[in-house]
Amino acid sequence: MNKKLFTYKKSGVNINAADKFVKFISNITSNKKGKKKYNNIGGFGSINSIPKNIKNPKIVACTDGVGTKIEIANLLNKYDTIGVDLVAMSVNDLIVQGAKPIIFLDYISINKIDLKKLQSIVKGILKGCKISNCELVGGETAEMPGTYDKGKFDIAGFAVGIVDQKKILNKKKIKKGDLILAVPSSGLHSNGYSLVRYLLKKKKINIRKNLFLKKELIKPTKIYVNEVLNLLKNNLLNGCANITGGGIADNIKRIIPNNLCAEIDLSKINPPKIFSWLKKHNIDDKEMLKTFNCGVGFCLIINRKNLSKVKEFFSKEFKPYVIGEISNKTNKIRLNEKICWKKYS
Repeated sequence: MNKKLFTYKKSGVNINAADKFVKFISNITSNKKGKKKYNNIGGFGSINSIPKNIKNPKIVACTDGVGTKIEIANLLNKYDTIGVDLVAMSVNDLIVQGAKPIIFLDYISINKIDLKKLQSIVKGILKGCKISNCELVGGETAEMPGTYDKGKFDIAGFAVGIVDQKKILNKKKIKKGDLILAVPSSGLHSNGYSLVRYLLKKKKINIRKNLFLKKELIKPTKIYVNEVLNLLKNNLLNGCANITGGGIADNIKRIIPNNLCAEIDLSKINPPKIFSWLKKHNIDDKEMLKTFNCGVGFCLIINRKNLSKVKEFFSKEFKPYVIGEISNKTNKIRLNEKICWKKYS
């Protein structure tokens, strides 16, 4: 072979490694008999059927990433949970409209194909899809030398769901007197990590030597799909919000009708230890509530008579509890009292 020839591989792109990765995905998305559970991995596109039991189907689509939580995964050399995060960030948005997730696609861009790392990420994506009862039907892996530093990468996810037009969850069902429930988060989920990393750098904290942080900062985002879809199936839900960037106030505000107000008693919130730990490091309440979920991963708005029924659909760890109610004021949201950090210190 002429060593002077220019090749794609010499530029930093290894198509053979990419092909091996596609083959790996194809293999792990096949059943024991070798038949594909999912559609056309490695093809040009995926063809999927619309569920027959939906009379007037409407498509709902969402996309998201996991932000700089990727840098925590790099720091800990642990990649088997951020795939779950990737799925969670999109499917938890889909269900706010009442949609059932049906398909998921991923996009991974990386400086150089690292099969072990990518395989670990995809296993997490498949786990997230299994929890959500949707299918990984395809994606794209881009090897981009010169764009990312050594070992660096980014991931994005794309989810598509479906809902009957008559069952779309919108603001119209929310009424004065409805209760607002907090569903606990599994931790930070995938928001606020730039602030967390800034704090760690300034305080010179090595999370690899701190067992508490090492565990908490890589915890995968809780997926609320099954619980919420069951509530919808039983006509127990008037509205809901996924608590992501912007925190409790900004996300609940998005689903409240103009003539109503979500009055939330912050003292009722039960923030886990990780949030108390962050609070202790010179972050004020306003910043905490704006940046993090503070222990509330998802909110439900329900008729107060259905409270006991709603709780039955959740495990003990994620049992929802009342943090407020809907009033007829016009400012959409009002935060009362102060969040109680001390009782977890």
